[in-house]
Amino acid sequence: MEGISTMPESGREFDVVVVGAGASGIAAAKRLAAARLKIMVAEARDRIGGRAFTVEPRDPAAPGLALDLGCEWLHSAERNPWTDIARNLDFAIDEKLPDWSSRVAWLKGAEAEADWQKTREAFYERLDRAAAEPGDRAASELLEPGNKWNNLLRAISTWANGAELDRVSVVDYSRYDPSGINWRVLKGYGALIARYGEDIPVSLGCAVTRIDHGGRLIRVETVKGDLLARAVIVTLPTNVLASGSVRFSPALPDKLAAASGLPLSPVNKLFLRLDGSFEKIPPDSNLVGDAYGDRTGAYQIRPHGWPVIMGYYGGSCAAELEKAGFAAAADFAAGELAGLFGNDIRTKISLLVGSAWSGDPFARGAYSMALPGHADDRAILASPVDERLFFAGEACSAADFGTAHAAFLTGQAAAERAIATLDSNRAPVVSSVAPGIPGDI
Repeated sequence: MEGISTMPESGREFDVVVVGAGASGIAAAKRLAAARLKIMVAEARDRIGGRAFTVEPRDPAAPGLALDLGCEWLHSAERNPWTDIARNLDFAIDEKLPDWSSRVAWLKGAEAEADWQKTREAFYERLDRAAAEPGDRAASELLEPGNKWNNLLRAISTWANGAELDRVSVVDYSRYDPSGINWRVLKGYGALIARYGEDIPVSLGCAVTRIDHGGRLIRVETVKGDLLARAVIVTLPTNVLASGSVRFSPALPDKLAAASGLPLSPVNKLFLRLDGSFEKIPPDSNLVGDAYGDRTGAYQIRPHGWPVIMGYYGGSCAAELEKAGFAAAADFAAGELAGLFGNDIRTKISLLVGSAWSGDPFARGAYSMALPGHADDRAILASPVDERLFFAGEACSAADFGTAHAAFLTGQAAAERAIATLDSNRAPVVSSVAPGIPGDI
């Protein structure tokens, strides 16, 4: 990939080192490069994009698929910066809105749908009122006792927040502020983000182990050697930060505590190939496996008209399925789909590919949610240290968390702040390197 290099020898100095080449790290790097600063991005994986990852299965029976194992939707698309980036890079956008608000109608009819929507809206009204009160609590406390739709509210939380309602902060849940406009990138959101970042200077397979910010320059220790920088932008997922696998010196207990209060939840996808004709439901339909269950999946039927069914699972259900493996997850999906369409569907589906984000050592989960009492940890995580150690990523966003555009915006904001700090201090490094070390990246 053009622009991607191997790690230079130890002792190299940069204006800014960016830790992580996901959506946030890429956005930061692009802004820093535009400011003509000398930068390097250290990425532990063998690819860029982080939790944005598009795969194209080599399946002759289903050619041309671009399946997003990570982020898929251009949420709040009309104000999402990735929308303009997609258009500028000639990535086609499917502007058909999802029918998430009619999941129940297909199975239970219009009357049940209306009753469900009434319950749902009342829940969110209670959520907003409770969020405005002093203190915080678990969102599960706002369920109406005995309501038959409570399990569906719990299930939706596992998809939206990645966790059951008893682990979700009322304040944080209420602060999420989407526009309701959700589009998709036909060639894949992950592919778009990787294309956008293909020219950044990045070292792959370069896990960071320690960040020493106690000296005049910040020393970033990696498995490929040390980097020195006047500023560092850290875009690591919260579960990675909280694990302590990257050590800070001096220690940053407030950052690790904030990361622990904003865990990345288990959320996964499963893609099944759909063989033969299937006219029972229109393409791009969205269903719930069990409208009265809380351990269930959301299913996208023939997205873009492709011969595919995508299953979406969160919370303890996702954790259990990931632990059991893809074959067991496919069997679970087949059971739910058989409940929707009859047992004949079992003969028409086969496993294509799936995600396992909790087991990914460089993610350890899908996207962040705030535990009860920890909504303000997002601001703590996002705050700079000494105006030269900056933090970014979707978990740092107050209202767009869990999205690729939150990652972009926080990465760009961290870059702007780093630029302002460097401009106020001294001239850029440009080509200041240790004696005897080649100057070219």
